[in-house]
Amino acid sequence: MAAATLTMPAGRALRPQMSSDDIIKRGLMIVISLYLLVALAAPLYVLLSKSVTTYHFDLAAFEIQRSDETGANFGPAKTAAALNAETHAITPEQLEAGSGDRLSVTRLFPDFSFRSPVKYRIRGMDSAASFLVGSELHRGTDWLELDSNTFRRVSLRPSTATGLDNFVSYFSTPSLTQAIYNSVLMGVITTVLVIAIAFGLAYALNRSQMRLKGLFRLVTTIPILVPSLLPGIALVYLFGNQGLLKEAMMGYSIYGPIGIVVGSVFFTLPHALLIVSTALAIADARHYEAAASLRASKWRTFWTVTVPGARYGIISAAFVVFTMVVTDFGLPKVIGGQYNMLAVDIYKQVIGQQNFEMGAVVSVILLVPAAAAFFVDRLIQKKQVALLSARSVPYQPKPNARFDWICFAYCAAVALFILTLIGVCQLAATVKFWPYDLTPTLKNFRFDLVDGGGWGAYANSIKMALLTAIFGTVIVFVGAYMVEKSEGFPLGRTLFQFLAMLPMAVPGMVLGLAYIFFFNNPANPFNAIYGTMAILVVSTVTHFYTVSHLTALTALKQMDREFEPVAASLKQPFYKLFFRVTVPVSLPAILDISIYLFVNAMTTVSAVVFLYSTHTQLASVAVLNMDDAGDVAPAAAMGMMIFYTNVVARLVHAGISRTLLTRTQAWRRR
Repeated sequence: MAAATLTMPAGRALRPQMSSDDIIKRGLMIVISLYLLVALAAPLYVLLSKSVTTYHFDLAAFEIQRSDETGANFGPAKTAAALNAETHAITPEQLEAGSGDRLSVTRLFPDFSFRSPVKYRIRGMDSAASFLVGSELHRGTDWLELDSNTFRRVSLRPSTATGLDNFVSYFSTPSLTQAIYNSVLMGVITTVLVIAIAFGLAYALNRSQMRLKGLFRLVTTIPILVPSLLPGIALVYLFGNQGLLKEAMMGYSIYGPIGIVVGSVFFTLPHALLIVSTALAIADARHYEAAASLRASKWRTFWTVTVPGARYGIISAAFVVFTMVVTDFGLPKVIGGQYNMLAVDIYKQVIGQQNFEMGAVVSVILLVPAAAAFFVDRLIQKKQVALLSARSVPYQPKPNARFDWICFAYCAAVALFILTLIGVCQLAATVKFWPYDLTPTLKNFRFDLVDGGGWGAYANSIKMALLTAIFGTVIVFVGAYMVEKSEGFPLGRTLFQFLAMLPMAVPGMVLGLAYIFFFNNPANPFNAIYGTMAILVVSTVTHFYTVSHLTALTALKQMDREFEPVAASLKQPFYKLFFRVTVPVSLPAILDISIYLFVNAMTTVSAVVFLYSTHTQLASVAVLNMDDAGDVAPAAAMGMMIFYTNVVARLVHAGISRTLLTRTQAWRRR
């Protein structure tokens, strides 16, 4: 007997009804998405718009009348362009302008005198034309009559246009385009050196049985705890004009490419080591057993098994290092000398020359290598994950006295390099006058006697770091939970993921400049936070959002997705599951996110250097300002205070982690 076929009656397709939990989850996801839109996407859009906005004085947009000596009878109206054609007072080059430029109208009248009884009338030819009388803005086509004394205060405002003129101007200036070549060259050289050193370290730590592995791992993390300016100061004290080892430079100068490369190796090495070490740690021992059974030499095994197995980690680390070097601001600013780099170029254009449009152009150029490196890195990481197998057998190195001692010596040499730079900074901060008077002193820690914000800047940094760690951790983890544990809503989740990954591709200098354009606009409803601690916290959370988001996602993906359906079947709201199960289980990742945000908030310079005010100066920016003012020893002292603080924060984090995890992670030991 044929089985009966059941069919649904014709009608409108049924849609699953959303629960209140789904509505709340989507609502929270939308709220955090709006945060990312306001804190990242919108400022970047304004930055891009600024880079293609040009300004020039359109003399044909203004009309002027002049009276006779009695001030009663006015002559015929003439455009400012016609007046300039008669007097040639303003050259075509002078008509090119920036957004803040002003052009005095009295230049069009060679015989102008503010004591004259002559009167003037001025108006715009259309509603867009605007001019200033002192600080008062006037716009429109109505005539404005002024006496000579007031007319001398009239200045024209530039009109705006959209185009690529800013980019043409940048690339036609050899001194500016040289910064692109310099940045790429420094990035390539540093990347080659760092990857070679990091691979050697990772190989020694993962493929040997040498002693003190834990100590070497600890020492190699030290550069993460200091701002990138600090190695520059150490190199100046060692190899600068008054350096202790100046003769070792053999006539070369540490100021420029050499100093940038050495300092960049210092602060990028831990990041590359972490990635390469992870790639080597997941090696499959079966491949080495197969190579041994085929009687392959160790050298052949290295090139046919070890290197190919870690190639994705090596490539990923290379892109990370290259991006960090190209986008770094602190180190080239301290030790770069006249060797121009893109990140420093942004600072010079904005702070030095107040040329915000050209600063935006450089920012867009700086976005290209950072964004390209980021997207290539994402593709490589996906391929690396695809190579993992559930049948993989962890590789266990065998003792080899000679090889272990070679690895120990190599790691000791790298550790000595790191400790030497930190030690020099410590000495610089605690001696009277390097290198002539090495008497111990604490006078360099009297920050209130030098420029830079004093101890208040240090207190502001701790406050900002704590706020960033607290609010950033909450925002990041809640956002990751909503996108990972929500059902349906594919478009919204995809958009959220894109916004969450975007900060990784945006250098800090670019983000800081974008915030100036976006939040400093009086018409912006969020203008109130400009110049406050809030904008520093927002920019820092946004700058380091991606890594924190990926950390949270990794922890959440380890949890079984059946928790949510079970809680729903028991009619328990999702927030109870979140606080009673998800948060305790994910506590290690939450603590890691908080310390990551705290440490980076203490050391960051690039984004906040554009955003601090007199009341919100930070310790990392104080290091820069002190160094600029010639107070290098106090700058080193402030840099070491940042280091001390991060070390204490790490220790506190370790203590809290051990206490809380003992209570909440007992299930893992079972």
